[in-house]
Amino acid sequence: MPILSEQDKQAIRERLQGMANPVKIVVFVQELGDCQYCPQTRELMTELAELSDKLSVEVKNLVIDKEDAELYDIDKVPAIAIVGIEDGKDVDYGIRFFGIPAGYEFAALLEDILMVSNKQSGLPEGVKNYLKTLDTPVRIMVFVTPTCPYCPNAVFTAHQFALESDKVTGMMIEATEFPDLSNRFEVRAVPKIVVNEKAEIEGAVPPEVFVDLIKQSI
Repeated sequence: MPILSEQDKQAIRERLQGMANPVKIVVFVQELGDCQYCPQTRELMTELAELSDKLSVEVKNLVIDKEDAELYDIDKVPAIAIVGIEDGKDVDYGIRFFGIPAGYEFAALLEDILMVSNKQSGLPEGVKNYLKTLDTPVRIMVFVTPTCPYCPNAVFTAHQFALESDKVTGMMIEATEFPDLSNRFEVRAVPKIVVNEKAEIEGAVPPEVFVDLIKQSI
């Protein structure tokens, strides 16, 4: 049974008309095991890719496709990487979703696709200039739940940073799907932003606060 309604599909088609360049959705799932949302994530991304001729989907198995999992630094499923395509070659910007991008997070996914397609982060110039100075890896985790209306903004900001700098990996983590990770970082409210496992803050904050967290973490 399809996940997206015909009304949803039409609205998404119109939204994706803003794509300039092709984008690939790389989905990692696990057929065996206790990945509750792997089938739904796979189906949702497959349906989404059918709504634009500039969008494609590639499904990988976490266990079988070990080299790809290592390449994209995927260690849990379901997982999604939003990948650009330039001159026929994949360009990985470090944009990740761990957990199904359902509810409000689906909007963040669409914004990511458009951002990668158009290669414009939209970040303030001051933030862009700071990111150019980074010389060490930065990992931004944003813990979310599908019913949190403030979470997509935090996720999108993390992904803007990832697009702008090859030193940054921005990760959405669905808190209820990965309880061990949520417990480890004491996630009590969402969005919760954790940078390099050192600096953290709760709430949707502007890009400048993300910069402050990065500075604290390195």
